[in-house]
Amino acid sequence: MPTNNRQTKYSSIKPKDRLPAWIKPSIGKASQLEQVQNLVKKNRLHTICEEGRCPNRGECYASGTATFLLGGSICTRSCAFCQVDKGVPLQPKDNDESIRVANAVKALNLKYVVLTSVARDDLFDHGASLFTRAIAAIRELIPLINIEVLTPDFWGGSKNTDEAIMLQRSRLQIVLSSNPICFNHNLETVERLQGVVRRGATYMHSLRLLKTAREIAPTIPTKSGLMLGLGESYSEVIQSLKDLRKVDCQYLTIGQYLRPSLAHMPVEKYWHPAEFEEFAQKAKELGFKKINSGPLVRSSYHAEKS
Repeated sequence: MPTNNRQTKYSSIKPKDRLPAWIKPSIGKASQLEQVQNLVKKNRLHTICEEGRCPNRGECYASGTATFLLGGSICTRSCAFCQVDKGVPLQPKDNDESIRVANAVKALNLKYVVLTSVARDDLFDHGASLFTRAIAAIRELIPLINIEVLTPDFWGGSKNTDEAIMLQRSRLQIVLSSNPICFNHNLETVERLQGVVRRGATYMHSLRLLKTAREIAPTIPTKSGLMLGLGESYSEVIQSLKDLRKVDCQYLTIGQYLRPSLAHMPVEKYWHPAEFEEFAQKAKELGFKKINSGPLVRSSYHAEKS
């Protein structure tokens, strides 16, 4: 179906208008939200669920899943879509963070944990050891728990240099040596919009990271995600799916971008649920093994259903 026909069919809701009817976050039980929020605050932890104001956090908490944000709450990148604070981290590294995360995981009786982190370009390993320390601490308390990682690009060095590629690979090896159940790194948006949306990251670096992960640990599935509504076209989304399959990415999430505040990038379009279904069908045809595509889908949404 040509793009112009699709726009005619689905574009009745303009970004400046109120949210469309299909954007209805699952609230979850207040008691579960309060339990997680209190424990996180008590243990001086961070979750991307809270920092990023994820619309699904109530549902995920209820299913026994949470995504912990390692490395503090300040990111050294400045992505135009993200709610997480940007700047220079106040401390080099919180050495007790991994233990507090593990204790929180046990207290919440979580069945599936996703570990992500702010970008820490200030650290020598760009935060790779944050993941291994947290995984080791969690498994010491709960040996059989499933742990997924959602990492930054670990890019550190001059663009397109052999040294930078080597550093990226070595940092990735550190993380994969802990044998997570899934390795996730988000492409976030189409190639044309990378510079505007993902400041400090590039399409090429992200695809290379996913490709290298398959080379280093072929038994660990890779996963990536896209946000829609930033100005991309239908054909550009399809091309991104093809590019992800070229690097043998197996799992995929596609969701609608929702503007966190007036200081962030505006929404250019609210894609219709039927279009998300079309993308899911196309992804299936391209060979993705697991696909979550819908307006409220986020990187860790239904992550436990592998």
